[in-house]
Amino acid sequence: MPPTKDPKPATRAKARITTRVKRAEARPTIELTGDRLVVRAPGNGERKTSAGLLIPATAMPAPKRLAWGAVTLVGPDVRVAKRGDRVLFLPAAGLEVELEGEDLVLLRERDVQAVSTEPAGAKDRSPGQYL
Repeated sequence: MPPTKDPKPATRAKARITTRVKRAEARPTIELTGDRLVVRAPGNGERKTSAGLLIPATAMPAPKRLAWGAVTLVGPDVRVAKRGDRVLFLPAAGLEVELEGEDLVLLRERDVQAVSTEPAGAKDRSPGQYL
């Protein structure tokens, strides 16, 4: 008696193909190591004088000017800053990194010169206005 073909394997293969669902690509989580901070650096290094003249970043001899930046990621061993704080740092001390299409600066905690935390009610009032 000749062996009969079983139609089930073909239907099983089709079922596997049709039941496959494309999973949405999940973003990888980024966890910093040690005392590292990721800071959103201000602008591209260009400055304006009080008269409104633009000073390009290439015109300055060496970056000796400190900059303020917003902390976006914090490593587990950082003691002085938390996410959302503003830190004062020397831009040349950090490493430039691109995360999700945005240029950021990777710093060590020892490269941070000052930390500014926003007071609890600071969002309700504008700075410099007193009644």
